[in-house]
Amino acid sequence: MTSLQIGPHTVQPPVVLAPMAGITNAPFRTLCREFAEGDGWGSGGRPPGDRSSGGKGLFVSEMITTRALVERNEKTMQLIHFDASERPRSIQLYGVDPATVGKAVRMIVEEDLADHIDLNFGCPVPKVTRKGGGSALPYKRPLLRAILREAVSGAGDLPVTIKMRKGIDDDHLTYLDAGRIAVEEGVTAVALHGRTTSQHYGGTADWDAIARLKEHVPEIPVLGNGDIWSAGDAVRMMRETGCDGVVVGRGCLGRPWLFGDLVAAFEGTGAPKAPALREVAAVMVRHATLLGEWLGDEARGVIDFRKHVAWYLKGFAVGSEMRKRLAISSSLAELEEGLHELDLDQPWPAGADGPRGRTSGNNRVVLPDGWLRDPYDCAGVGEDAELDTSGG
Repeated sequence: MTSLQIGPHTVQPPVVLAPMAGITNAPFRTLCREFAEGDGWGSGGRPPGDRSSGGKGLFVSEMITTRALVERNEKTMQLIHFDASERPRSIQLYGVDPATVGKAVRMIVEEDLADHIDLNFGCPVPKVTRKGGGSALPYKRPLLRAILREAVSGAGDLPVTIKMRKGIDDDHLTYLDAGRIAVEEGVTAVALHGRTTSQHYGGTADWDAIARLKEHVPEIPVLGNGDIWSAGDAVRMMRETGCDGVVVGRGCLGRPWLFGDLVAAFEGTGAPKAPALREVAAVMVRHATLLGEWLGDEARGVIDFRKHVAWYLKGFAVGSEMRKRLAISSSLAELEEGLHELDLDQPWPAGADGPRGRTSGNNRVVLPDGWLRDPYDCAGVGEDAELDTSGG
């Protein structure tokens, strides 16, 4: 079976959960890992610590802001918490200032907070790009190089990877230059979302760009990201682009069992049976329960779960009033009561396949004043460009 090497970590199959703000917290990572390990349907998962030697796939934390980490922001310190069963522990950092990124990386190493560090150069949301961060940053080649140099230097034996987009727009593509800089600065692997910042999540991901990047930086693994809605899409991306692994984001929203499908596809064991609504409902309750345990409050967990309801129920015959009722549940009992009123024998609907989550595109990119004048002029970008909260 194909595997991916991230420093000392063998990722087999070569499947990575993409960091998603407000989504890929410890409870969601737990669900995805359980399905990858074959424990998801009804087993409740293995006891904590039972996967200390690692499992199938790599599951990355949601984006953590370097300034907030260095300043030990309370919310951030919770976000970087990993369950004892998570190996390797993978954390994604966002930063704009090389010095602050370096401090955050050294803090992770010195306090043994993670086993792998990924750097975010792919986020397209305005609150990030207007500060010159995320997918805007690779346009400033010297700044990108300085950040990578600080991170790799501070990481020691921990592998550093990056996730990026093609560029700001079709007139300002950066991914080939960024990939070469990553190789030169000692980055272990690069992941490319085949869209520009201006596309956000609209249109179709450019898998040809992933293939071009693989040809451009053969020295390190290249991971492909974008429009992986099924296990078949992942296999096809690797076949068509020659990439070394895949990063799955929106395709697993409301569908953490996709990682079980991915493992089966790469191991050649055949596609698992699609779940009926009864099985989906059970996962919904477990997800909400895990969130409540993580947050230390059942009601907070159910409220945090509300955004997942529409994703889980996509395609099923559930009336709008019931969907609304489930999406405003405030307790596990209320959520379960509503779910039990549904026709739980419904099979997996064809309408549940395909795109999930955000699909907006062709958005105006918000950048710092004068950002595009000169890709080598980094004046005025410094620590004040760092966000002071996490979550991206």
